[in-house]
Order: sequence, then C-alpha cells, then structure tokens
Amino acid sequence: MKIHRIDHVGIIVNDLPAAKAFFLDFGLEMQGEGKVEGEWVDRVVGLHDVKAACVMLRTPDGEANIELVKFYMPSDEKGMPRPLANTLGIRHIAFAVEDIEAVVAKLKKKGAELFGEIQNYENAYKLCYVRGPEGIILELAEQIK
Repeated sequence: MKIHRIDHVGIIVNDLPAAKAFFLDFGLEMQGEGKVEGEWVDRVVGLHDVKAACVMLRTPDGEANIELVKFYMPSDEKGMPRPLANTLGIRHIAFAVEDIEAVVAKLKKKGAELFGEIQNYENAYKLCYVRGPEGIILELAEQIK
C-alpha cells in the first residue's frame, strides 16, 4: 500500500457561483465543472437521490486541487455556524502567497474578513487567517526572504 498525494480538498457550499468566483479571483485556475447524480454517487457518499454540481479548481503550480460542491438533493441549507479557528475538525486551507498585504487587500474588497492581523512567524513567514465565502477559512503564508 502506498499513498501518492492528497488529490483534492472538497468544500460543500450553498452558493456555488459565489464560491467559484471568490476562488478564481483569488488566483486558482478552473479545471472543470459539471453535474453529479445517479446510483454510483449515492453509493459513494451514502446518501439517496443525490443531485449535485461541482467545480474543480487547482493552484497555479498544479500541485493542489479544491472541489466546490453544491448539493441540490439532499440539501443542507442550515450548514454549520461560523466556526472559530479553534473549532474541532478540518478548519482551514493554507496557501503560500506572494505579497500577503496585497492579497489580503484584494480579498477584503471581495468581502473576505481578516481574523486578526498579519504577523511574522520566526522571521520565516508572514501569516494571517482570512474568512471567505460561507465561512471558509484561508490561512495565507508569505515566506520572508
């Protein structure tokens, strides 16, 4: 048995067009999009009568993918309350960026919220957390040269 890599991270959203636009504006690249339904997906996810749409995005270096999924059937309109950074479970996605201040400014114009402040970590990185659409938390990391 051998694990090769993480293929993608899946994020379930209610507003697929808004989440897609946010991540494309952030700099991810479109891989593809489509509808998902049928017995095969019901068996994979353990739900019945699944009807969903998905968008697959990748980082510019091609090393990581994010899958955005909107379930039309069955749906979960309530979702989770806006989690804090210390809430149990998968909590954030980290991105290596250049010019963290410019990235934060761009994301704030698109409605993202900076958690606290941009901080230096051991003269190696500038780091911050940003909340994007539907409460998705992004960690931004700029390597200090």
